[in-house]
Amino acid sequence: MTMTTTVAVILVAGVGSRLRPLTDDKPKALVDIGGETILGRAVRLLSDYGVERIVLATGYREGAVRAAMQGVVPRVEYYPNPRYDSTQNSVSLALCRPGVAGEAFFKLDGDVVFQPEVLERLDASKAPLAAALDSGRRLDEEAMKATLGEGHRIQAFGKQIAVAGSAGESIGIERISAGAAGGVFDALEAVIAEGEEQLYYEDVYSRLIASGALQAEAVDVSDLPWTEVDDSADLERARALLQAGSR
Repeated sequence: MTMTTTVAVILVAGVGSRLRPLTDDKPKALVDIGGETILGRAVRLLSDYGVERIVLATGYREGAVRAAMQGVVPRVEYYPNPRYDSTQNSVSLALCRPGVAGEAFFKLDGDVVFQPEVLERLDASKAPLAAALDSGRRLDEEAMKATLGEGHRIQAFGKQIAVAGSAGESIGIERISAGAAGGVFDALEAVIAEGEEQLYYEDVYSRLIASGALQAEAVDVSDLPWTEVDDSADLERARALLQAGSR
């Protein structure tokens, strides 16, 4: 294994209202999935892989996140989004720019339960943006979909992509190279300056791809069990994955 990425950005700013009352006093990243929180498990897997620094985009109940991260092995930095309840995740990611400082980094949604092999596969990609894509998942209109061209090159991201034309679902984990990081953050800051604060970060990726400013590759993870945790059904699915032996 050739490991080059030692920084990870995790987005944990959201409320997680569909999991209330479990999220009345904490963000959903701190919900227990079987003796471990979603965030705690992600940090453990990242640390085991060799990630040395965790950059957290915080917002809702940041104090609970800080308390939960006391004593973890990787260094943790916090970049709060004070408008977490009125802006989309592109804003939270943009605010993490000082913590990345031009390095290559993994970007993870804070509600994803994933397998550690995802990190190795992303690091093996030579693309400026490598995105974990499940090509076998049954999709719905709300899924963050992607379309592909030749050689697994991503042509577009978006929830608006038709299910029939999609190549799969982006699971919410990417690796952005050091060379691409500056351009991605520039684009995020530009759309925010223009008042487009309801865009998903994938929408910004897609614009960069369409303009030719960013090349992106889909890294297939359809053989690896994963789930995002949005509601109680997802939570039960995550717990079942761990009971089935997922690390």
